[in-house]
Amino acid sequence: MELTMNKTARTLVAVLSAAACTAALAQYKVIGPDGKVTYTDTPPPLNSGSKITRLGENPSVVSQASLPYELRQVAQKYPVTLYALKTCDPCDAGRAYLRGRGVPFVEKLVITGEDGEAMQRITGGRDAPTISIGAQVLRGFSADNWGSYLDNAGYPRESKLPTNYQFPDATPLTEPAPPPEKKTAKPAVQQQPQPVQPVQQPTPGNIKF
Repeated sequence: MELTMNKTARTLVAVLSAAACTAALAQYKVIGPDGKVTYTDTPPPLNSGSKITRLGENPSVVSQASLPYELRQVAQKYPVTLYALKTCDPCDAGRAYLRGRGVPFVEKLVITGEDGEAMQRITGGRDAPTISIGAQVLRGFSADNWGSYLDNAGYPRESKLPTNYQFPDATPLTEPAPPPEKKTAKPAVQQQPQPVQPVQQPTPGNIKF
């Protein structure tokens, strides 16, 4: 039995390490100058006037400075992201599990159809909740399954977070497209009135001077 568990643990470590070393397929959300939203593997040129967002990135959302050294090292190597709905019992259970264990994580809410499409592209599915540990994706909440991967990633089993630690607020997975700019009508150019030429009255005998 012990041999089986050790073999399973080694397998999980190998999967996590391989996933972390494998470059994930880059997906970009592009909002064009006309407000049209598209998803692509290759972003347009920077001078195209489009707003480019790389999906799945969460810059500056977990305060690494406030974490203990050991936990900071793990969080940098295997960052945790929770994809969830606003109202969802399994999502609430998964969120509570991560907080109770003291895992610093980012929460992305799936609210709109566009969020669902982005989640499909990032995780390969639309199950809620879904968690990513580094590049490893786990769909559906299971305390045993999540715990095994967190153990082998190096996360402590008991919370090591400071008592004043604040988890980042949950944010939508995608940003809403800005409304298209309204074209303002150019003011009509007023025509200057033409001066009225005086009418010459003919002299008697129809002789003009």
